[in-house]
Amino acid sequence: MTDTDRFLPHATVATVLELDGKFLLVEELSQGRRVLNQPAGHLEPNESLIQAAARETLEETCWHSEITAYLGVTIVNGVNGVCYLRHSFVGTPVEFDTTYQRDSSIIATHWMTRDDIVKGDIPLRHPVVLEVLDQFCAGSAVTLDLVRQL
Repeated sequence: MTDTDRFLPHATVATVLELDGKFLLVEELSQGRRVLNQPAGHLEPNESLIQAAARETLEETCWHSEITAYLGVTIVNGVNGVCYLRHSFVGTPVEFDTTYQRDSSIIATHWMTRDDIVKGDIPLRHPVVLEVLDQFCAGSAVTLDLVRQL
């Protein structure tokens, strides 16, 4: 079987950051519409999933974070026909970097309660955003020692 015949889903990461009962979300354009998402993005070569989660959080929000726990993997079949293996993490916001320029694809960042997210006028990029947030709120995060890189 060649790589062109093999199913190759995209590896992505996302991070739930909570501060004083509010969660950090990014407002971005997807398929031409404004949507909310956790800070998220693709795994890069020679990068661990944990490193990717911290990097994507910084790039999209200007927040340095400490990745503290793992919320698991979700298979997400995108409307674009791409399958994503979305690894979700918990992070602690450490410091906002005023010298950092966030990704140009990010319209804004928002600290929102769960109710704000559900009742807001900006839709979620995918239902997985709320599902992962609810996993976090239910206390289902596990230790990072389950995420390995050899």
